Amino acid sequence: MNRREFVACVGGVLSFVAIRPALAARPTLLEAVNTFTGGVEVRAGRVAFDIPPLVENGNSVGVMIDVESPVTAEDHVKRIAIINEKNPQADMIVFHLSPQSGRAHVSTRLRLADSQTLMAVAEMSDGTYWSAAADVIVTLAACVEGVSEGGGGVP
Repeated sequence: MNRREFVACVGGVLSFVAIRPALAARPTLLEAVNTFTGGVEVRAGRVAFDIPPLVENGNSVGVMIDVESPVTAEDHVKRIAIINEKNPQADMIVFHLSPQSGRAHVSTRLRLADSQTLMAVAEMSDGTYWSAAADVIVTLAACVEGVSEGGGGVP
């Protein structure tokens, strides 16, 4: 092996090591939820997740989330996360709230890579987590780069 072949070989190995985290497997929905909650049990309820069950275009999907909470200093929503099953990035968005928010209501627009299950998870001030899930059928997918390969692209 001459010097050029050796340098090319080492460069190839180093570039693979540098991009290896990008090739890591995407977490499952449950793994992504556990990352958000730190492994704390998530209970169903208190969260109303309003998203259409059938979406023609995954590039812009309207979502609203309401969480039952008195929104006082003692009892309020700290965070609300939207976590998905198939987009390149599992945690799509995290909203940070406080008693000054007035009410536990958020809305946004999402890009959906494919038909999938989404979860809205709310962290309460007492450390409990509540959730709601929704199955969404997408006829025209967004984020198509890398979806079939299991990652890559920007949601």
